[in-house]
Amino acid sequence: MDGSTDGFFREQLQDRRRRLVLAASQSRENSKLLDLLSEVDAALDRINKGSFGLCENCHDSIEADRLLSDPLLRLCLDHMTSEEQRALEQDLGLASEIQSGLLPKPRLRIGSWNAAYHYEPAGMVSGDYCDLIETEGGDLYFLLGDISGKGVAASMLMAHLHAIFRTLIPLHLPVEALMARANRLFCESTTASSYATLVCGRADRSGGIEMCNAGHPAPRLLRSGPVESVEPTSLPLGLFCSGEFPVKNMVLYGGDVLLLFSDGLTEARNPSGREYGEARLVSLLQTHSSLSPDELVEACRDDLRDYRQGAPKTDDLTIMALRREKETGRL
Repeated sequence: MDGSTDGFFREQLQDRRRRLVLAASQSRENSKLLDLLSEVDAALDRINKGSFGLCENCHDSIEADRLLSDPLLRLCLDHMTSEEQRALEQDLGLASEIQSGLLPKPRLRIGSWNAAYHYEPAGMVSGDYCDLIETEGGDLYFLLGDISGKGVAASMLMAHLHAIFRTLIPLHLPVEALMARANRLFCESTTASSYATLVCGRADRSGGIEMCNAGHPAPRLLRSGPVESVEPTSLPLGLFCSGEFPVKNMVLYGGDVLLLFSDGLTEARNPSGREYGEARLVSLLQTHSSLSPDELVEACRDDLRDYRQGAPKTDDLTIMALRREKETGRL
């Protein structure tokens, strides 16, 4: 590992050591705390010797996402005992169940708004963030984001971001203020290397949408005429603890559709290594703009599957479609 990475883990471990020393001094039964303290000291010693993050058996690097979740690890996946591997599989299975429980219903109809999504982790857990939240006043919040990194560490941050927005949205803040407050909470409670790209929008009963794109791939707006892009309006969440998150206001009329997606769609590759790309997505959307949200999401999945031709997945995939349905006597 390089010096900046060692410095990051050293700071984390020293903070953990201070907490353990304090806890041990206040506890009568502190044998387990002392054992943990010994493990922390051993990890700090490995940093000093330059062997931190290397498997003690094969001396190859320990998987980065596992090390971020637990800097005390000493073995890579290939050299864990059978018991340790079974415990890890059980933990991953539980994490996957918990993450699935955080997702909204796959299809949602609120007033004239009709929404559907597809959520597909590349492994057992995902770093993509997806949510649909109805308010008491009949508004619909839609959120789709991508946490930096992969694996368990990213899934933990995804759950953290989910909790932040589920707590803040009932405060009825304007989207710009909502994003600024969520950014501060996320930044102050995560590591310096963590950030999230995110689209956050509020759809009201009259068809109005107030939306912020914090460094995420541009959603596509399907209406009469060419497919439109909703470009980023700010930097991703978590890069800086203070910042502005301007919004874009628009109105969707009957039949208009907004498509959001993670880069697991446009950056997917076929067996020759070529990316799916945004041009292919736009071409698909131009010929399928009249589909319902669930049909449109399925059409995207089908086209991506045909393009990949069995090539392995390398990233999480999330696709969300939001359509304003026509109302009787109205656009």
